Amino acid sequence: MAAAGGYVAGSIPVAVLVGRRRGVDVRAVGDRNPGYWNAKETLGRRAALPVFVGDVAKGAAGAGLGRALAGPWWVGHVGGLGAMAGHAWPMFAGFKGGRSVLTFAGAALVVAPVAAAGAVAACVAVTAATGRFAWGARVGVFGLPFVQALVEPPERVAATGVLMAFIGLRFAQARAGTSARATSEAATAH
Repeated sequence: MAAAGGYVAGSIPVAVLVGRRRGVDVRAVGDRNPGYWNAKETLGRRAALPVFVGDVAKGAAGAGLGRALAGPWWVGHVGGLGAMAGHAWPMFAGFKGGRSVLTFAGAALVVAPVAAAGAVAACVAVTAATGRFAWGARVGVFGLPFVQALVEPPERVAATGVLMAFIGLRFAQARAGTSARATSEAATAH
């Protein structure tokens, strides 16, 4: 139930819906990733804010559903993973989705709230120091398991690592897709 409910929540294509309201298909412009980063680059920061909030909310909803089912602690992670899979392969958007970074962040806020608060603080501090949210986000996401290891047992850190591995998989798939698209475009040009 947690995985299925998370998947349905994650399948809501927030970036596609926001882009459509502005006459833009974010899957056809920029890096073609239907997530916050491409929406921000394509539509502007202010217009993309609902994408940021929506993608985080999807992960929180999936993980929250898992926690609400009152099973073992790891069911929240299963719900979060379901939401991340829904964001990556959304049934409401032709199964073409994003990389699930903010959906992961939303899940982390629910399954590891103390560690997530530390990661958010690190993100804010690095963003303020560098003036670049990209660097702050990287520090926050990659720093999360280190903060979590200080306050939670190893099995919970490992479960969060599984969620992070999913993000790595999505980035690898995106890179492979970009390479294949470039090869196809080069072949077509000849």
